[in-house]
Amino acid sequence: MANELIINYRPYETRVALLENGKLAELYIERKNSIDILGNIYKGKVVRVLPGIQAAFVNIGLERTGFLCLQDLSEYEHNNGSLSIEDLLYEGQDIMVQVAKEPTKNKGARLTTNISLPGRRLVLMPFSRHIGISRKIKDKNERERLKEIIEEIRPKDMGIIIRTISKGATKEKLKTEMEFLLKVWENIKTKAQRNSVPILLYKELSITLKAVRDLFTMEVDRLIIDSFEEYTALMSFINSFAPGLRYSIEFYEESGSIFEHYGIESEILKTLQRRVWLKSGGYIVIEQTEALTAIDVNTGSYVGENNPEETVLKTNLEAVKEIAYQIRLRNIGGLIVIDFIDMNKKSNRDKVFNALKEAFNRDKAKTNILYISSLGLVEMTRERTRSDLRGFLAETCPYCSGRGLVRSRQSISYEIFRELERKRNAIGNDKIHVFVHPDVNLFIKEYEQNNIKYLENTLNRKIVFIPKNDLHIEKYEIVS
Repeated sequence: MANELIINYRPYETRVALLENGKLAELYIERKNSIDILGNIYKGKVVRVLPGIQAAFVNIGLERTGFLCLQDLSEYEHNNGSLSIEDLLYEGQDIMVQVAKEPTKNKGARLTTNISLPGRRLVLMPFSRHIGISRKIKDKNERERLKEIIEEIRPKDMGIIIRTISKGATKEKLKTEMEFLLKVWENIKTKAQRNSVPILLYKELSITLKAVRDLFTMEVDRLIIDSFEEYTALMSFINSFAPGLRYSIEFYEESGSIFEHYGIESEILKTLQRRVWLKSGGYIVIEQTEALTAIDVNTGSYVGENNPEETVLKTNLEAVKEIAYQIRLRNIGGLIVIDFIDMNKKSNRDKVFNALKEAFNRDKAKTNILYISSLGLVEMTRERTRSDLRGFLAETCPYCSGRGLVRSRQSISYEIFRELERKRNAIGNDKIHVFVHPDVNLFIKEYEQNNIKYLENTLNRKIVFIPKNDLHIEKYEIVS
Protein backbone atom coordinates (compact mmCIF):
# COMPACT_ATOMS: atom_id res chain seq x y z
CA MET A 1 0.00 0.00 0.00
CA ALA A 2 1.22 3.53 -0.83
CA ASN A 3 2.50 6.09 1.67
CA GLU A 4 0.58 9.35 1.41
CA LEU A 5 0.47 12.88 2.81
CA ILE A 6 -3.10 14.06 3.40
CA ILE A 7 -3.56 17.80 4.04
CA ASN A 8 -6.81 19.24 5.39
CA TYR A 9 -6.67 23.04 5.12
CA ARG A 10 -9.12 25.49 6.64
CA PRO A 11 -8.59 29.21 7.44
CA TYR A 12 -8.62 28.41 11.17
CA GLU A 13 -6.64 25.16 11.17
CA THR A 14 -4.34 23.08 8.98
CA ARG A 15 -3.83 19.37 9.62
CA VAL A 16 -1.20 17.22 7.92
CA ALA A 17 -1.47 13.43 8.19
CA LEU A 18 1.25 11.02 7.11
CA LEU A 19 -0.20 7.64 6.18
CA GLU A 20 2.14 4.66 6.00
CA ASN A 21 0.52 1.69 4.27
CA GLY A 22 -2.85 3.32 4.86
CA LYS A 23 -2.30 3.74 8.61
CA LEU A 24 -1.99 7.11 10.35
CA ALA A 25 1.67 7.40 11.41
CA GLU A 26 2.17 11.11 12.14
CA LEU A 27 -0.16 14.09 12.58
CA TYR A 28 0.77 17.78 12.53
CA ILE A 29 -1.63 20.56 13.49
CA GLU A 30 -1.29 24.32 13.04
CA ARG A 31 -3.98 26.68 14.32
CA LYS A 32 -4.30 30.33 13.42
CA ASN A 33 -5.00 31.43 16.99
CA SER A 34 -1.85 29.76 18.33
CA ILE A 35 1.75 30.84 17.82
CA ASP A 36 3.86 28.36 15.88
CA ILE A 37 7.43 29.56 16.41
CA LEU A 38 9.51 26.38 16.21
CA GLY A 39 12.49 27.09 13.94
CA ASN A 40 11.99 30.87 13.97
CA ILE A 41 15.13 33.01 14.34
CA TYR A 42 15.09 36.16 16.50
CA LYS A 43 17.38 38.94 17.56
CA GLY A 44 16.73 39.13 21.29
CA LYS A 45 18.11 40.66 24.47
CA VAL A 46 19.46 38.80 27.50
CA VAL A 47 17.34 39.95 30.45
CA ARG A 48 18.71 37.69 33.16
CA VAL A 49 21.69 35.35 33.62
CA LEU A 50 21.27 32.49 36.09
CA PRO A 51 24.69 31.11 37.18
CA GLY A 52 23.03 28.63 39.55
CA ILE A 53 21.51 26.65 36.68
CA GLN A 54 23.89 27.85 33.94
CA ALA A 55 21.14 29.37 31.80
CA ALA A 56 19.68 32.72 30.79
CA PHE A 57 16.32 34.29 29.96
CA VAL A 58 16.11 36.08 26.61
CA ASN A 59 13.44 38.54 25.48
CA ILE A 60 12.50 37.70 21.88
CA GLY A 61 9.35 39.79 21.77
CA LEU A 62 6.88 37.16 22.97
CA GLU A 63 4.65 37.18 26.04
CA ARG A 64 7.11 34.93 27.89
CA THR A 65 10.89 35.13 27.74
CA GLY A 66 12.80 32.30 26.11
CA PHE A 67 15.14 29.96 27.99
CA LEU A 68 18.74 29.54 26.82
CA CYS A 69 20.88 26.80 28.40
CA LEU A 70 24.68 26.84 28.46
CA GLN A 71 24.91 23.68 26.33
CA ASP A 72 22.79 25.36 23.63
CA LEU A 73 25.37 28.09 23.05
CA SER A 74 27.56 27.61 20.00
CA GLU A 75 30.52 29.26 21.76
CA TYR A 76 30.25 26.67 24.54
CA GLU A 77 30.55 23.83 22.01
CA HIS A 78 33.51 25.43 20.24
CA ASN A 79 35.38 25.72 23.55
CA ASN A 80 34.77 22.05 24.40
CA GLY A 81 32.64 22.89 27.41
CA SER A 82 35.31 24.79 29.35
CA LEU A 83 33.30 28.01 29.81
CA SER A 84 30.48 29.02 32.16
CA ILE A 85 27.35 31.02 31.34
CA GLU A 86 28.87 34.18 32.88
CA ASP A 87 31.83 33.95 30.47
CA LEU A 88 29.51 34.07 27.46
CA LEU A 89 26.45 36.15 28.37
CA TYR A 90 25.62 39.31 30.29
CA GLU A 91 22.37 41.18 31.00
CA GLY A 92 21.43 43.63 28.25
CA GLN A 93 23.40 41.73 25.58
CA ASP A 94 21.90 41.47 22.07
CA ILE A 95 21.92 37.89 20.79
CA MET A 96 20.68 35.91 17.78
CA VAL A 97 18.75 32.81 18.78
CA GLN A 98 16.56 30.13 17.21
CA VAL A 99 13.58 28.39 18.79
CA ALA A 100 14.58 24.77 19.42
CA LYS A 101 11.49 23.81 21.41
CA GLU A 102 8.05 25.40 21.44
CA PRO A 103 6.77 27.09 24.61
CA THR A 104 4.37 25.17 26.84
CA LYS A 105 1.75 26.35 29.32
CA ASN A 106 4.36 26.56 32.06
CA LYS A 107 7.61 27.31 30.22
CA GLY A 108 8.90 29.70 27.63
CA ALA A 109 10.47 28.57 24.37
CA ARG A 110 13.82 26.77 24.56
CA LEU A 111 16.39 28.66 22.53
CA THR A 112 19.72 27.91 20.89
CA THR A 113 22.45 29.93 19.22
CA ASN A 114 23.32 26.91 17.05
CA ILE A 115 21.39 28.32 14.11
CA SER A 116 20.26 25.87 11.42
CA LEU A 117 18.52 26.69 8.13
CA PRO A 118 16.74 23.64 6.68
CA GLY A 119 16.34 23.18 2.95
CA ARG A 120 14.87 20.19 1.18
CA ARG A 121 18.20 18.38 0.68
CA LEU A 122 20.56 20.25 3.02
CA VAL A 123 20.59 21.98 6.38
CA LEU A 124 22.97 24.95 6.68
CA MET A 125 24.59 25.54 10.09
CA PRO A 126 26.37 28.94 9.96
CA PHE A 127 28.05 28.60 13.39
CA SER A 128 29.33 25.05 12.98
CA ARG A 129 31.94 23.31 10.83
CA HIS A 130 30.45 19.83 11.11
CA ILE A 131 29.35 17.77 8.11
CA GLY A 132 26.61 15.27 8.96
CA ILE A 133 24.95 12.69 6.74
CA SER A 134 21.52 11.15 7.35
CA ARG A 135 21.78 7.70 8.90
CA LYS A 136 19.14 6.51 6.46
CA ILE A 137 21.67 6.80 3.64
CA LYS A 138 23.30 3.41 4.17
CA ASP A 139 25.45 2.97 1.07
CA LYS A 140 29.09 3.80 1.92
CA ASN A 141 29.98 4.89 -1.63
CA GLU A 142 27.00 7.25 -1.75
CA ARG A 143 27.87 8.73 1.63
CA GLU A 144 31.43 9.33 0.47
CA ARG A 145 30.25 10.87 -2.82
CA LEU A 146 27.92 13.30 -1.04
CA LYS A 147 30.57 14.26 1.51
CA GLU A 148 33.09 15.04 -1.25
CA ILE A 149 30.56 17.26 -3.04
CA ILE A 150 29.71 19.17 0.14
CA GLU A 151 33.39 19.62 1.05
CA GLU A 152 33.87 21.22 -2.34
CA ILE A 153 30.85 23.56 -2.40
CA ARG A 154 30.35 24.62 1.23
CA PRO A 155 31.92 27.65 2.91
CA LYS A 156 34.73 26.25 5.05
CA ASP A 157 33.55 28.03 8.18
CA MET A 158 30.03 26.59 8.03
CA GLY A 159 28.52 23.18 8.74
CA ILE A 160 26.11 21.12 6.63
CA ILE A 161 23.73 18.26 7.31
CA ILE A 162 22.95 16.14 4.26
CA ARG A 163 19.32 15.01 4.42
CA THR A 164 17.99 11.64 3.27
CA ILE A 165 16.40 13.11 0.15
CA SER A 166 19.90 14.07 -1.09
CA LYS A 167 20.58 10.44 -1.98
CA GLY A 168 21.37 10.36 -5.70
CA ALA A 169 21.24 14.17 -6.03
CA THR A 170 23.61 15.76 -8.54
CA LYS A 171 26.30 18.26 -7.61
CA GLU A 172 24.36 20.97 -9.48
CA LYS A 173 21.19 20.45 -7.42
CA LEU A 174 23.09 20.46 -4.15
CA LYS A 175 25.02 23.58 -5.15
CA THR A 176 21.83 25.40 -6.15
CA GLU A 177 20.25 24.68 -2.78
CA MET A 178 23.44 25.63 -0.97
CA GLU A 179 23.47 29.01 -2.72
CA PHE A 180 19.82 29.55 -1.83
CA LEU A 181 20.42 28.82 1.87
CA LEU A 182 23.47 31.10 1.92
CA LYS A 183 21.36 33.89 0.44
CA VAL A 184 18.74 33.35 3.17
CA TRP A 185 21.50 33.56 5.79
CA GLU A 186 22.86 36.81 4.34
CA ASN A 187 19.36 38.32 4.48
CA ILE A 188 19.03 37.28 8.14
CA LYS A 189 22.37 38.89 9.05
CA THR A 190 21.49 42.11 7.21
CA LYS A 191 18.13 42.33 8.99
CA ALA A 192 19.83 41.75 12.34
CA GLN A 193 22.33 44.56 11.72
CA ARG A 194 19.69 47.08 10.69
CA ASN A 195 17.08 46.49 13.42
CA SER A 196 16.92 46.85 17.17
CA VAL A 197 15.77 44.09 19.52
CA PRO A 198 13.53 42.23 19.84
CA ILE A 199 12.77 41.33 16.23
CA LEU A 200 11.86 38.28 14.18
CA LEU A 201 14.64 37.69 11.64
CA TYR A 202 13.40 34.51 9.96
CA LYS A 203 10.03 32.75 10.06
CA GLU A 204 9.74 29.05 9.39
CA LEU A 205 7.59 27.83 6.51
CA SER A 206 3.88 27.23 6.99
CA ILE A 207 2.95 23.71 8.03
CA THR A 208 1.84 22.92 4.46
CA LEU A 209 5.14 23.91 2.85
CA LYS A 210 7.10 22.39 5.73
CA ALA A 211 5.32 19.08 5.07
CA VAL A 212 6.51 19.16 1.46
CA ARG A 213 10.06 20.04 2.48
CA ASP A 214 10.45 17.57 5.35
CA LEU A 215 7.96 14.76 4.76
CA PHE A 216 7.48 14.51 1.00
CA THR A 217 10.45 12.22 0.46
CA MET A 218 11.13 9.22 -1.74
CA GLU A 219 9.20 7.10 0.77
CA VAL A 220 5.98 9.07 0.15
CA ASP A 221 4.16 8.35 -3.10
CA ARG A 222 1.67 11.21 -3.30
CA LEU A 223 0.26 14.27 -1.57
CA ILE A 224 -3.46 15.10 -1.54
CA ILE A 225 -4.81 18.48 -0.38
CA ASP A 226 -8.40 19.74 -0.13
CA SER A 227 -7.86 23.49 -0.65
CA PHE A 228 -7.37 24.80 -4.19
CA GLU A 229 -5.65 27.99 -2.96
CA GLU A 230 -3.13 25.95 -0.93
CA TYR A 231 -2.78 23.50 -3.81
CA THR A 232 -1.79 26.41 -6.07
CA ALA A 233 0.72 27.68 -3.49
CA LEU A 234 2.15 24.19 -3.14
CA MET A 235 2.60 23.81 -6.88
CA SER A 236 4.44 27.14 -7.04
CA PHE A 237 6.75 26.03 -4.22
CA ILE A 238 7.32 22.62 -5.83
CA ASN A 239 8.09 24.10 -9.25
CA SER A 240 10.85 26.18 -7.64
CA PHE A 241 12.44 23.56 -5.40
CA ALA A 242 11.42 20.07 -6.53
CA PRO A 243 9.70 20.17 -9.95
CA GLY A 244 9.89 16.39 -10.26
CA LEU A 245 7.25 16.05 -7.53
CA ARG A 246 4.54 18.10 -9.24
CA TYR A 247 2.94 15.01 -10.76
CA SER A 248 2.55 13.45 -7.32
CA ILE A 249 0.39 16.26 -5.91
CA GLU A 250 -3.39 16.00 -6.22
CA PHE A 251 -6.27 18.33 -5.42
CA TYR A 252 -9.07 16.59 -3.51
CA GLU A 253 -12.31 17.53 -5.28
CA GLU A 254 -14.82 15.32 -3.43
CA SER A 255 -17.59 16.98 -1.41
CA GLY A 256 -16.99 14.98 1.79
CA SER A 257 -14.29 15.54 4.39
CA ILE A 258 -10.85 14.40 3.22
CA PHE A 259 -9.95 13.11 6.70
CA GLU A 260 -13.22 11.16 6.91
CA HIS A 261 -12.59 9.72 3.45
CA TYR A 262 -9.21 8.33 4.51
CA GLY A 263 -10.41 7.17 7.94
CA ILE A 264 -8.19 9.64 9.79
CA GLU A 265 -10.77 11.32 12.04
CA SER A 266 -11.57 8.11 13.94
CA GLU A 267 -7.85 7.40 14.39
CA ILE A 268 -7.28 10.87 15.84
CA LEU A 269 -9.94 10.29 18.50
CA LYS A 270 -8.21 7.05 19.53
CA THR A 271 -5.05 8.99 20.45
CA LEU A 272 -6.89 10.36 23.51
CA GLN A 273 -7.58 6.90 24.90
CA ARG A 274 -5.47 5.60 27.80
CA ARG A 275 -5.97 1.96 26.94
CA VAL A 276 -4.90 0.58 23.56
CA TRP A 277 -5.89 -2.99 22.71
CA LEU A 278 -3.59 -5.45 20.98
CA LYS A 279 -4.83 -7.95 18.40
CA SER A 280 -4.02 -10.87 20.71
CA GLY A 281 -6.33 -9.59 23.44
CA GLY A 282 -3.59 -7.95 25.49
CA TYR A 283 -3.40 -4.19 25.93
CA ILE A 284 -1.16 -1.28 26.89
CA VAL A 285 -2.04 1.64 29.16
CA ILE A 286 -0.47 5.04 28.48
CA GLU A 287 -0.30 7.55 31.35
CA GLN A 288 1.13 10.98 30.54
CA THR A 289 2.29 13.27 33.36
CA GLU A 290 4.32 16.48 33.36
CA ALA A 291 7.51 14.68 34.39
CA LEU A 292 7.30 11.46 32.40
CA THR A 293 5.11 9.03 30.49
CA ALA A 294 4.46 5.56 31.92
CA ILE A 295 3.37 2.70 29.66
CA ASP A 296 2.13 -0.56 31.16
CA VAL A 297 1.85 -3.83 29.22
CA ASN A 298 -0.82 -6.38 30.18
CA THR A 299 -1.83 -9.80 28.82
CA GLY A 300 -5.53 -8.95 29.17
CA SER A 301 -7.69 -11.75 27.78
CA TYR A 302 -4.77 -13.40 25.98
CA VAL A 303 -3.94 -16.70 27.71
CA GLY A 304 -1.76 -18.27 25.01
CA GLU A 305 -0.84 -21.94 24.98
CA ASN A 306 0.60 -24.10 27.77
CA ASN A 307 3.87 -22.15 28.06
CA PRO A 308 3.44 -18.97 30.18
CA GLU A 309 6.89 -17.62 29.18
CA GLU A 310 5.97 -17.84 25.49
CA THR A 311 2.64 -16.12 26.17
CA VAL A 312 4.46 -13.26 27.91
CA LEU A 313 7.07 -13.00 25.14
CA LYS A 314 4.43 -12.85 22.40
CA THR A 315 2.46 -10.18 24.26
CA ASN A 316 5.57 -8.08 24.90
CA LEU A 317 6.71 -8.33 21.27
CA GLU A 318 3.26 -7.31 20.04
CA ALA A 319 3.23 -4.46 22.55
CA VAL A 320 6.64 -3.23 21.29
CA LYS A 321 5.23 -2.39 17.84
CA GLU A 322 2.17 -0.67 19.28
CA ILE A 323 4.21 1.31 21.81
CA ALA A 324 6.59 2.65 19.14
CA TYR A 325 3.60 3.48 16.92
CA GLN A 326 1.67 5.27 19.68
CA ILE A 327 4.69 7.26 20.92
CA ARG A 328 5.43 8.48 17.40
CA LEU A 329 1.79 9.24 16.55
CA ARG A 330 1.07 11.02 19.84
CA ASN A 331 4.50 12.72 19.65
CA ILE A 332 5.30 11.82 23.25
CA GLY A 333 8.67 13.21 24.28
CA GLY A 334 10.90 13.41 27.34
CA LEU A 335 11.34 10.54 29.77
CA ILE A 336 9.32 7.39 29.03
CA VAL A 337 9.16 4.32 31.30
CA ILE A 338 7.77 1.06 29.88
CA ASP A 339 6.69 -1.72 32.23
CA PHE A 340 6.86 -4.92 30.21
CA ILE A 341 5.46 -8.17 31.59
CA ASP A 342 8.23 -9.95 33.51
CA MET A 343 10.30 -12.44 31.50
CA ASN A 344 12.42 -15.08 33.19
CA LYS A 345 14.77 -15.81 30.27
CA LYS A 346 17.46 -13.30 29.35
CA SER A 347 17.21 -14.42 25.72
CA ASN A 348 13.56 -13.29 25.70
CA ARG A 349 14.46 -9.96 27.31
CA ASP A 350 17.07 -9.50 24.58
CA LYS A 351 14.45 -10.18 21.89
CA VAL A 352 12.08 -7.57 23.32
CA PHE A 353 14.83 -4.97 23.79
CA ASN A 354 16.19 -5.42 20.25
CA ALA A 355 12.68 -5.33 18.80
CA LEU A 356 12.01 -2.06 20.64
CA LYS A 357 15.16 -0.42 19.27
CA GLU A 358 14.31 -1.60 15.76
CA ALA A 359 10.72 -0.33 16.06
CA PHE A 360 11.99 3.24 16.51
CA ASN A 361 14.10 3.18 13.33
CA ARG A 362 11.37 5.02 11.38
CA ASP A 363 11.07 7.71 14.06
CA LYS A 364 12.73 11.01 13.09
CA ALA A 365 13.00 12.10 16.72
CA LYS A 366 16.17 11.06 18.53
CA THR A 367 15.68 8.28 21.07
CA ASN A 368 17.90 6.73 23.72
CA ILE A 369 16.76 3.34 25.04
CA LEU A 370 18.27 1.62 28.09
CA TYR A 371 18.24 -2.15 28.58
CA ILE A 372 15.44 -3.81 30.56
CA SER A 373 16.15 -3.41 34.29
CA SER A 374 15.91 -6.11 36.96
CA LEU A 375 12.41 -4.77 37.69
CA GLY A 376 11.32 -5.36 34.11
CA LEU A 377 11.33 -1.65 33.23
CA VAL A 378 12.70 0.06 30.14
CA GLU A 379 13.75 3.67 30.53
CA MET A 380 14.03 5.73 27.37
CA THR A 381 14.10 9.34 26.24
CA ARG A 382 12.67 10.80 23.07
CA GLU A 383 13.50 14.21 21.65
CA ARG A 384 10.77 16.75 22.33
CA THR A 385 10.59 19.80 20.07
CA ARG A 386 6.86 20.48 19.69
CA SER A 387 3.80 19.85 21.84
CA ASP A 388 2.46 16.33 22.05
CA LEU A 389 -0.78 15.60 20.24
CA ARG A 390 -2.76 15.58 23.48
CA GLY A 391 -1.82 19.22 24.00
CA PHE A 392 -3.59 20.13 20.74
CA LEU A 393 -6.61 17.89 21.11
CA ALA A 394 -7.48 18.05 24.81
CA GLU A 395 -7.48 20.21 27.91
CA THR A 396 -7.80 19.51 31.62
CA CYS A 397 -11.18 18.03 32.51
CA PRO A 398 -13.26 20.71 34.32
CA TYR A 399 -15.13 17.99 36.23
CA CYS A 400 -12.30 15.87 37.61
CA SER A 401 -9.63 18.66 37.46
CA GLY A 402 -7.27 16.39 35.59
CA ARG A 403 -7.48 13.46 38.01
CA GLY A 404 -8.81 11.22 35.26
CA LEU A 405 -11.32 9.91 37.82
CA VAL A 406 -14.64 10.90 39.38
CA ARG A 407 -15.69 9.83 42.84
CA SER A 408 -17.77 6.70 43.16
CA ARG A 409 -21.55 6.89 43.51
CA GLN A 410 -21.24 5.37 46.98
CA SER A 411 -18.75 8.05 48.12
CA ILE A 412 -21.03 10.79 46.78
CA SER A 413 -24.06 9.26 48.51
CA TYR A 414 -22.30 9.15 51.87
CA GLU A 415 -21.12 12.74 51.48
CA ILE A 416 -24.76 13.75 50.98
CA PHE A 417 -25.76 11.81 54.11
CA ARG A 418 -23.07 13.57 56.18
CA GLU A 419 -24.11 16.96 54.77
CA LEU A 420 -27.74 16.31 55.74
CA GLU A 421 -26.68 15.55 59.32
CA ARG A 422 -24.48 18.68 59.48
CA LYS A 423 -27.40 20.85 58.31
CA ARG A 424 -30.00 19.32 60.60
CA ASN A 425 -30.52 22.58 62.51
CA ALA A 426 -30.71 24.71 59.37
CA ILE A 427 -33.31 22.49 57.68
CA GLY A 428 -36.99 23.36 58.07
CA ASN A 429 -39.71 21.01 59.24
CA ASP A 430 -40.91 20.09 55.77
CA LYS A 431 -39.66 17.39 53.46
CA ILE A 432 -36.04 17.55 52.35
CA HIS A 433 -35.53 17.41 48.59
CA VAL A 434 -32.11 16.38 47.31
CA PHE A 435 -31.37 16.87 43.61
CA VAL A 436 -28.72 14.43 42.38
CA HIS A 437 -27.32 13.03 39.15
CA PRO A 438 -29.56 10.20 37.78
CA ASP A 439 -26.79 7.59 38.34
CA VAL A 440 -26.45 8.59 42.00
CA ASN A 441 -30.23 8.52 42.40
CA LEU A 442 -30.38 4.99 40.98
CA PHE A 443 -27.57 3.83 43.29
CA ILE A 444 -29.31 5.22 46.39
CA LYS A 445 -32.62 3.60 45.44
CA GLU A 446 -31.00 0.20 44.88
CA TYR A 447 -28.47 0.04 47.72
CA GLU A 448 -29.06 2.70 50.37
CA GLN A 449 -32.68 2.40 51.48
CA ASN A 450 -31.77 1.23 54.99
CA ASN A 451 -29.45 4.20 55.45
CA ILE A 452 -32.16 6.56 54.17
CA LYS A 453 -34.57 5.21 56.82
CA TYR A 454 -31.89 5.75 59.47
CA LEU A 455 -31.42 9.37 58.32
CA GLU A 456 -35.15 10.07 58.21
CA ASN A 457 -35.52 8.79 61.79
CA THR A 458 -32.49 10.78 62.95
CA LEU A 459 -33.57 14.03 61.29
CA ASN A 460 -37.29 13.44 61.77
CA ARG A 461 -37.78 14.51 58.16
CA LYS A 462 -38.89 12.81 54.99
CA ILE A 463 -36.03 12.74 52.44
CA VAL A 464 -36.87 12.70 48.72
CA PHE A 465 -34.13 12.18 46.10
CA ILE A 466 -34.86 13.70 42.68
CA PRO A 467 -32.76 12.95 39.55
CA LYS A 468 -31.55 16.02 37.69
CA ASN A 469 -29.93 15.41 34.30
CA ASP A 470 -27.89 18.62 34.07
CA LEU A 471 -26.03 18.02 37.34
CA HIS A 472 -22.46 16.77 37.27
CA ILE A 473 -22.23 13.35 38.92
CA GLU A 474 -20.27 14.76 41.90
CA LYS A 475 -22.67 17.67 42.52
CA TYR A 476 -25.97 17.79 44.45
CA GLU A 477 -28.49 20.33 45.77
CA ILE A 478 -30.30 20.14 49.14
CA VAL A 479 -33.62 22.02 49.37
CA SER A 480 -36.03 21.97 52.31
